[in-house]
Amino acid sequence: MISGRTKVCGVIGDPIEHTMSPVMHNAAFSKLGLDYVYLPFRVTAQELGKAVEGARALNIRGLNITIPHKVAILPFLDKLDPLAEKIGAINTIVNDGGVLIGYNTDATGFLQALLEQGIEPKGKKVAVLGAGGASRAISFILAERGAKLVILNRQPARAEELAQRIAQVFKREVKALALNEENLAGILAEAEILVNTTSLGMSPEVDKTPVPARLLKSSLVVFDIVYNPIKTRLLKEAELAGAKTINGLEMLVWQGALAFEKWTGQQAPLDLMKEVATEALGHED
Repeated sequence: MISGRTKVCGVIGDPIEHTMSPVMHNAAFSKLGLDYVYLPFRVTAQELGKAVEGARALNIRGLNITIPHKVAILPFLDKLDPLAEKIGAINTIVNDGGVLIGYNTDATGFLQALLEQGIEPKGKKVAVLGAGGASRAISFILAERGAKLVILNRQPARAEELAQRIAQVFKREVKALALNEENLAGILAEAEILVNTTSLGMSPEVDKTPVPARLLKSSLVVFDIVYNPIKTRLLKEAELAGAKTINGLEMLVWQGALAFEKWTGQQAPLDLMKEVATEALGHED
């Protein structure tokens, strides 16, 4: 029961209707008997600063940050975790007595999801599609792990900026290219892992894919971070090509569990969070 002692957490983004985070976190709070509640908030880019100050004023315990705010929110925070500072994007805020601290659980969540499937990225040739907030986190953690990266983005300047930032930090070459069919054909001929961080294929535009089916191959691992639908067109076509596939729900659950632990100090019930999100997504379909 919600009372004057209930701690409030939530997620801010635009759009926000697709989010599975409230389902996961509220089930986890209930399971552990914690007096917390988790709510979704649609916040436009223009209102972002006001929303952050509102969260501080209302003593909201923690927030997840989703598209399109993962980079734009940085100036409104008091402190950044070292990993988040390195990445230059966050997806989690902890309100520590009025001090707002930004973390990036996308990076570790992605890596955990990959390792859990038996995929070690060290030394592998990895193509990352997209150069937004999620791509920053994923590209940094892959570079830190020792992967050989190529970042492809529809606006090549953004891919270039991200590649240069990673190259500076890790003192190694990172390629950046325009995301088009010609470049994809060249890169995927040699790539061992493909990661889609774009929103192409996300509900309701489920017929879209960032990669033509003919470029997919059985030796590829394809990780699509889109989780609604669980099986995107990209993943369906990758399966048909004989590739190993990983869906976005894996990363969603891991990043959510890591955020949960920062807010509550308790270990997250990972299996339950995955179960309720899968069930809710099944109802969406």
